Amino acid sequence: MLCLALLGTACASLSDRQRDRAAGIAAAARSTVVECTQADACAVASPLYDLAAQARAESTAASPRHYAVMLDKGSDALLARLNLIRSARERIDLQTYIFDKDDSARLVLDELLAAARRGVKVRVLIDQLSAIADLEILAALSGSHQNFAIRIYNPSFGKAKLNYLDYAGSVLCCFRRFNQRMHTKLLLVDDRIGISGGRNYQDDYFDWDAEYNFRDRDVLVAGPEAAAMAINFQAFWDARRSVPAERLNDVGRTLLKEGVPAMPVPRYLRPERVQAASAQASNPQVVERLFVEPAFQVGAVRYIADLPQKHRRERRDDDAPAAPELEALIRGAQSEVLLQTPYLVMSKQAQAMFREMRKRQPPPQVTVSTNSLAATDNPIVYSMSFKYKRRYLREFGFRIHEYKPFPEDAPVDYAALMPEGPPVAAPEGIGSRGMRGPSGSIGPSSGSASDAGAGETTRRLQRTESRPSFFSSGAAAEPLPLKRAGVRMGLHAKSMVIDGEIAVIGTHNFDPRSENYNTEAAVVINDTAFAQALAGSIRRDMSPENAWTIAPRAKPPLFSGLDYSLGKVSEALPIFDIWPWRYATSYEFQPGPDCPLPVGPKDPAFQRCYVAVGDFPEVDVGAKWLYTRVLTAFGAGLVPIL
Repeated sequence: MLCLALLGTACASLSDRQRDRAAGIAAAARSTVVECTQADACAVASPLYDLAAQARAESTAASPRHYAVMLDKGSDALLARLNLIRSARERIDLQTYIFDKDDSARLVLDELLAAARRGVKVRVLIDQLSAIADLEILAALSGSHQNFAIRIYNPSFGKAKLNYLDYAGSVLCCFRRFNQRMHTKLLLVDDRIGISGGRNYQDDYFDWDAEYNFRDRDVLVAGPEAAAMAINFQAFWDARRSVPAERLNDVGRTLLKEGVPAMPVPRYLRPERVQAASAQASNPQVVERLFVEPAFQVGAVRYIADLPQKHRRERRDDDAPAAPELEALIRGAQSEVLLQTPYLVMSKQAQAMFREMRKRQPPPQVTVSTNSLAATDNPIVYSMSFKYKRRYLREFGFRIHEYKPFPEDAPVDYAALMPEGPPVAAPEGIGSRGMRGPSGSIGPSSGSASDAGAGETTRRLQRTESRPSFFSSGAAAEPLPLKRAGVRMGLHAKSMVIDGEIAVIGTHNFDPRSENYNTEAAVVINDTAFAQALAGSIRRDMSPENAWTIAPRAKPPLFSGLDYSLGKVSEALPIFDIWPWRYATSYEFQPGPDCPLPVGPKDPAFQRCYVAVGDFPEVDVGAKWLYTRVLTAFGAGLVPIL
């Protein structure tokens, strides 16, 4: 398989001369027409953008001032991005792990192209594993405008779009490099105001998917720390692994074959929703209400981000600061660590840290918000959390709350989660900003309906960030079936609050992959008011309406000690998990006259106020009971390569 993969890739590779020709074709086709002659590049007036100027005016070198906005709601997070892109005057830098071509992603892409045409320098950097897998679109973007540039990070075999043999060859010949991904996410406008957090560019992250959406979180920061964001982005942009799209083998071959194609006409699944979002994004009253009024005025802010040098065999500690900085914050906790992560999987170093913290007198309380099997986008990774629940509860003293697939009180616009209809051509004025060819004229669609954008049904990018794309089709790519129908939610936010005073929102999943392989970023805000607001958001996700409580199951009347010992032995096995009776299970709160408020598992009223609902509540195990059991028993062995 390796020989076939390498042979096929060698045959598909371009020579240096061919790459230069392809790059020349893209460069020659780029429009030089700038549609605006004003000094501000005809930027939309934005009260959100104005926060950056206000923060700068209030800051001194010794006493910086920032404005921070927590973006909890997916649709609001999209509006904030659209508004900032339209308000840009000089530069837009976008860095992400996933960039799809569905409704929300295409809308953002068209806005970026429109900004480039009015005179703003736009740079887009996407990790190759989840980059736009459409060679026509990438070729069109590479030759779209002199102000627009797109690069792909760490492309295996110098390609944008990999097939199964490419994946196999990458794993077999270059596993370490293939596993090193750019998980950093940033939108930076004019080096003044930036957004970082868990969201990628795909409908699932903005509450626009009709089947499954992520409960996610970003933070918007306006002020001097945006300069640190700019420095970090520049390091990635200049890295050897960041390859211009036109110099990739498959994109270059497309350019050599047909020149620079016109951007395909967008075909939106929900054009009315796209139109409404586009209109709201330029409404100053909406922007003021959603983002400016709830903004927190804070002091010092730190943007902690790994550098691309993290992926070198020989690296300095300063090249990968995210994991050690977050560990230092956790170790410094005196009373409480409030942790939210979609994947509760811990490295040996993290386990040692929590064991040490548990020995303190008194130990800080660690409360965790994470996914249930019913909610997770990655059942295989969940198996590791399932395997070690005894360790988390008994040895580390965690309080664990697992997110429900149908939360009753989530920050979601449920009205927007309508069933998908057939693809529809973009309404007048929406998407037309992205339809212009290299000459600036309106161009026809260059492909079939399935090539034209969000209407594609034959392939979509993977939902999860924690497995390669070749697992993105078939049953292995989807969450497990549930007992009832509906638009389910899965937790994707990566946040932390230390002692109610320090807030962290970022991209780090607090897992071995984030620690060792991916580049990550986090925004750290030392401000009590903001930290309390973040804590309130996380506690809302842990409330009985939205999550199950994980606690030890009632002891069996006979052989409880033997059951515990055998379970502990099974947990110690490196891969297998053979003991079917678990130390802990899921509990549902049952309010009543004697149970007015939720209580903790150690409270004497817990067993009276909570009812056990099984290890996998809401999951339709049914005929798949064996598959589910095998998944939780043996899936943990796959985690290191995911």
